Amino acid sequence: MQIGVIADTHSKMRPEALEAFQGSELILHAGDVGRDDVLDALEAIAPVIAIRGNIDKSGRAAELPDTRDLEFLGQALYMLHDVKTLDFDPQGRYRVVIAGHSHKPRNEWIGDVLYFNPGGAGPRRFTLPITVGRLEISEDGVVGEVIELPG
Repeated sequence: MQIGVIADTHSKMRPEALEAFQGSELILHAGDVGRDDVLDALEAIAPVIAIRGNIDKSGRAAELPDTRDLEFLGQALYMLHDVKTLDFDPQGRYRVVIAGHSHKPRNEWIGDVLYFNPGGAGPRRFTLPITVGRLEISEDGVVGEVIELPG
């Protein structure tokens, strides 16, 4: 199962991000969505599961939950906006923890848990790259990939 992962769009939906998600069966947005048209553009490609970030105070994004507890092909995923607010040990409970907020891409295994941040896909922040992510999920496990976009 191929899942596109995006975060921190801050109302800016880059065409390159949409192109990177072609063929995705599902798209996860890890918060700081911004305007509704971001979700609309993503939903035109695949079903979207999103959470609310700290800037999401209006529109559809304001109604999103703060976290999501997901499972695909037997792999458990936990999604929250800021990994620093994770208040439990996911080892033995989740295979992937997905977060945004920092705009810093992360694709790091700690023990049996993949900590995955697709980075920031919206306006450039400092000297950080513009990135999105992809998770390939199977019954055997999960592989994460960070994709740098031009911009």
